[in-house]
Amino acid sequence: MSESTPTTGGYRRGKIAVAVALVLAVLGGLAIVLGVVTQQSPPQLSDGAAGSLTRSQSSAPSEQEPTTEPATGGAEPDIKGPVLEPSKPVALAVPAIGVRSRLLHLGLQDDRSLEVPPEEPDSKAGWFNQSPTPGEAGPSILLGHVDSAEYGPAVFFELTKLAKGDKVTVDRADGTTAVFRVDRTERYAKNEFPTHEVYGNIDHAGLRLITCGGEFDLEEGSYEDNIVTYATLQSSHPTT
Repeated sequence: MSESTPTTGGYRRGKIAVAVALVLAVLGGLAIVLGVVTQQSPPQLSDGAAGSLTRSQSSAPSEQEPTTEPATGGAEPDIKGPVLEPSKPVALAVPAIGVRSRLLHLGLQDDRSLEVPPEEPDSKAGWFNQSPTPGEAGPSILLGHVDSAEYGPAVFFELTKLAKGDKVTVDRADGTTAVFRVDRTERYAKNEFPTHEVYGNIDHAGLRLITCGGEFDLEEGSYEDNIVTYATLQSSHPTT
């Protein structure tokens, strides 16, 4: 079925809990470098990739206190481009890297840290349920593991291979599929994670795919960096 451009819907300002240091540390801590076990490691960003190694000056403190306030303050921006009405996500597909995943819904735990997807053979990505639903105005946040010692490569193992223009689709509970196009993929040192750029208010319906990457620190038991793919809603169509 052909794609159609969605009509502009209402804008919901997502109240994103900024538990950045906690959740990203957990994602990295669960991943054990595969080079030690299987001589395989996640693909790295290269000069010709969609993104680049970034050492942002907009950093998140390593012991940041989580908050349920939006990452950026001030007036809500004027929204550009297509926007969809709220509807919870059901499944994610990223054809360029062979990803097809049912989407878990992740919230905050009792200690206000963010849930992460479980480690299991059929690795799944998860949507942070205090971010906008995919297709709403604002940054919708999807998290996934890169690998694990027990099960090997996980759902976002090849996230760094995405190129500008690659398609990302999200099936939604209302029977629509939101179609996003990749803008870029970036790599950030965890102690310099650009909280506002990733989680803050934006003027369009956006998507963030987040995992761990870079070098693996054996002493800390985690990857040193995070990989973030940015994408923008282009259109929608009925789910088939």
